[in-house]
Amino acid sequence: MTKADLVEQVTAAMARTAGPLISKKDCARVVDSFLDAIKLALRDQHNIEVRGFGTFKIRRRKTRMARNPRTGDPVEVAARPVPVFKPSKELRALVAEEGDGPIPPSSELE
Repeated sequence: MTKADLVEQVTAAMARTAGPLISKKDCARVVDSFLDAIKLALRDQHNIEVRGFGTFKIRRRKTRMARNPRTGDPVEVAARPVPVFKPSKELRALVAEEGDGPIPPSSELE
């Protein structure tokens, strides 16, 4: 699924619940703003918890030794922060459910 597909799905969900009050362009702004908020929080080393979905965290990778694939020489890879996502129990259960059908809209999940 691409960001454009996500915008389509959000627009369709909003049209079902609130009527055609929000345009696709406005939904794209909402999706972009949501993703930007996540990026900024992670940049500032903050964790983000979305109940029923999962948690975005920054994890610190340790310094390690690697190998240059071209020459075979050992190379030290510096420690660095990396973003990680840990899904919630609900999301893991939803993904693990039998059946390959599409995920129902959030109103059907409750």
